[in-house]
Order: sequence, then C-alpha cells, then structure tokens
Amino acid sequence: MAISLTNSAAERVRSYLDSKSECVGLRLGVTQTGCSGYSYVINYADRVSETDIVFEDKGVKVVVDPDALALIDGTEVDFVKKGLNEAFSFRNPNVTGECGCGESFNI
Repeated sequence: MAISLTNSAAERVRSYLDSKSECVGLRLGVTQTGCSGYSYVINYADRVSETDIVFEDKGVKVVVDPDALALIDGTEVDFVKKGLNEAFSFRNPNVTGECGCGESFNI
C-alpha cells in the first residue's frame, strides 16, 4: 500500500508547507460525485488523526483516510503546469473508467 509523489508534486507541496507552519502534509482522499462515481479531494493537512494512514515520499507526508485507501492505493500524484493553468493530477492503477471531462472516475 502506498501513495507516491512525482518530483514536481513534492516540490510544490514542500514550497507550500514551508510557508504554513500549521500544516503537516498533504491530505488525499475521494468523494462520491460526478458522472463516473468518485473524484479526488486534495488539501493540506493541519493534523493527523489516529485513524489516518500516513505515507512519506520525497520528504512529504501524505495523509489518507483509511476508507479512501482502497480506492487510491498505488496512486501517483503529479503537479502539472500548462500555460497559465496548474493543477495536481493523479495516476491511479485502480481506475477502470473516467468521465469525458476527466473530473471523476470509477473502479
């Protein structure tokens, strides 16, 4: 079981965490929504609960709720810049399909 970060994602998260002393890492999860079933939820974690699962990659803590882990186990998080747009993207080996707009996925 693991969640990993590309160098670009780790650099982006570290630069944010360096400016926010109250944050301890990146929180990754899912929510049921969209036309395909699930979408990713990504935030900065200000704490880690005793039920959270914590991974560390490239010096960054990635905090995951145990209920979400079955859906995102093995996911690689990337940070992509295209022109003026920039966003986190996800390579999840568990995904069996995505909606046309790319905002949601199913397993």
